[in-house]
Amino acid sequence: MKFKLLLGLMFIASIFVACDEDTDEIGSSLIEKLDNIEVMTDTFEVTTRSIVSDSVYSRNLTGYLGRVRDPETGAYITNDFITQFYALTTTIFPGEDSICRNEAGEIDADSCLLRLYFTDYYGDSLATMKLKVIELAEPMSEGVIYYSNFDPEEAGLVREGGLEVTRSYSLIDYNVKDSLRELSSYMPNIKIKLDKAYTDKAGNTYNNYGTYLMREYFKDPTNFRNNYKFTHNILPGFYIKSQSGLGSMVYIDNSQLQVNFRYYTTSNSYDDDGELVYDDDGNIVQERDTINGYVLFSGTEEVLLCTKTTNDKETIQNLVADNSCSYLKTPAGIFTEMTLPVDEILANHENDTINSAKIVLERINNKTTSEYALDIPQTLLMIHKSELYSFFENHEVADYKTSFLAAYSSSYNTYTFNNVGSLIKNIYERDRSDEDWNKVVIIPVTTSYNSSSVLTSITHDMSLASTKLVGGSENPYGPIKVSVIYSKFE
Repeated sequence: MKFKLLLGLMFIASIFVACDEDTDEIGSSLIEKLDNIEVMTDTFEVTTRSIVSDSVYSRNLTGYLGRVRDPETGAYITNDFITQFYALTTTIFPGEDSICRNEAGEIDADSCLLRLYFTDYYGDSLATMKLKVIELAEPMSEGVIYYSNFDPEEAGLVREGGLEVTRSYSLIDYNVKDSLRELSSYMPNIKIKLDKAYTDKAGNTYNNYGTYLMREYFKDPTNFRNNYKFTHNILPGFYIKSQSGLGSMVYIDNSQLQVNFRYYTTSNSYDDDGELVYDDDGNIVQERDTINGYVLFSGTEEVLLCTKTTNDKETIQNLVADNSCSYLKTPAGIFTEMTLPVDEILANHENDTINSAKIVLERINNKTTSEYALDIPQTLLMIHKSELYSFFENHEVADYKTSFLAAYSSSYNTYTFNNVGSLIKNIYERDRSDEDWNKVVIIPVTTSYNSSSVLTSITHDMSLASTKLVGGSENPYGPIKVSVIYSKFE
């Protein structure tokens, strides 16, 4: 910082020299001071190893569903997810008197659909998969931190005797016409019918789940206008479980519950000549028509969504034991731990300025020839190991002081962490009683930016991605190095 300040002052001084010959000594005095700055460079070796991530904070905007096998490592990965739905903010159902009723005079829904919309997926779009929709007994709590190993069945969160529906599917739905699927407005989705008889917690039976929702709405609309009431009193949510099948993983952008019904509308009656028809009292005769209607309940970012990941533990342990490299594997698979030679870097430089400290991680190319090779992680986060959980739980973002991001460079096949000097200084001043005091963790993440290109969120990358990095205790390649530039006044 002092070096940059002096350069700025020199520039200003040169302007003064051009305007006033009496300021000649200002420039020369600054140059004399600049001559007293000593700049030094050095490099140090960094050690890395793979560590099992076990589970990660999994609240995200995307739900992941399916089961696949990594063609390079042979590891099986299964994803399920839990989703809740957003309450209505306004009255969307027509008036109760206008709803069509059954023979017993009760309100009925014609059908109910659960749609899982997606824009991206991994694997074979024609693979036959099977899912299971399970009703929750109670909603996920805002006050609880859920990780990717959370099992709602083991936790007793699913409702015994509640709604359960299975559905076989492939990601290309041939029940939809080609002409429709080719439209730019078409949104691919997995459609699950919730049309079987449903019994609520009180023992009341309905012809389908949509009828339950409609009758509850007209019983007390206020339960539908507040998220807390809606999830606790009406619809806690669903656990969408990968039941069977292998070959595809779908990334669900939005879950939507659609209730279809019929209702009456009235219009003026006209005769064959186009004239209004009046009754004996002079009132316009009204005709009653039946119209199809529907109401949507969406799973949006305002409500909880949690992905459950099951990895092949034996394969993960075998990969971690491979010391010829280090791994990055998502979702919730493997991170890379890095030990920084902090004491060596600052030895005899305690009072010097670290102008730059750069670490470049080289990627080892995937050797598989499969068309379904997992993606390369695109963005990595470097944080101190002690912050492995709190960083995400507190919804922090990279501040480039103690946490840093690096993007994948396809040109160089590397990730570069620039100017981590402040992190090194911070670690140097930490309590040494923790055996991990000088360790950082490299984590694949997903980032979000606002319209002004300001970083707004960092979450764990829950998509399918995997890569090997140069490193490990038996590294056959060149060592990983941190390149440091120091400066000081003599």
